[in-house]
Amino acid sequence: MKNGIIYKGKSLLDGKPIVVIATYSDRNTKTGAVVQTYILRSDIDPREASKTGEDFSICGNCTMRGETTTEPERKIAKGRRCYVNLGQGVLIVYKSFIKGVYPIATTQKNRNTIGRNRFVRIGTYGDPAAVPSFVWEQLLAEASTFTAYSHQSGWRPDIAMQSADNKQEALDHWSQGRRTFRVIADLGQLDKANEALCPASKEAGRRVQCTACKLCKGSSLGKSIAIVEH
Repeated sequence: MKNGIIYKGKSLLDGKPIVVIATYSDRNTKTGAVVQTYILRSDIDPREASKTGEDFSICGNCTMRGETTTEPERKIAKGRRCYVNLGQGVLIVYKSFIKGVYPIATTQKNRNTIGRNRFVRIGTYGDPAAVPSFVWEQLLAEASTFTAYSHQSGWRPDIAMQSADNKQEALDHWSQGRRTFRVIADLGQLDKANEALCPASKEAGRRVQCTACKLCKGSSLGKSIAIVEH
């Protein structure tokens, strides 16, 4: 099994309906062969969810979401800075979900199978804190490795990197033993004592794919990670 709906139910962030869809692909040049997991509102086009603020259900308080708007010419939130392009992969996955393309895969056996011996990217889009932890635990039970990030402070530091919006947030997390993933404006903002530049980034020469790097997986490994905004 390569693809499937691994969760469909209420968001733990606001109780509204969400769905988690897992897809396996080897076409991403940055990550390598990976199980992508898309956390989506199950009842709203992701662009509309962004524009109206309904994406809180899946993104929580992430500052990259931008501002809600009623401007008819805008398709997504005003000032949205998230690197995930809602008009590409996310939209394709949502439309496929609406068409009934993905099989139901909500049993433990299904989740184990999808993750087995594969690199799993938790939250290709969306924050994993919106989803019950057992879903991720079952998906990762037999995975070869994984990456995960969360903007919800303190969520499962054994699994997720803490997304930090600025240096002070990073310092706060570091003081509590949590590793962070931080977007920086330029290389001059890198805290070399506590952070390493993402080795898969352009600025680091794209030395290695995420599948081989394996650094973005919770608080059990070395330095925190930073990447120049793109």
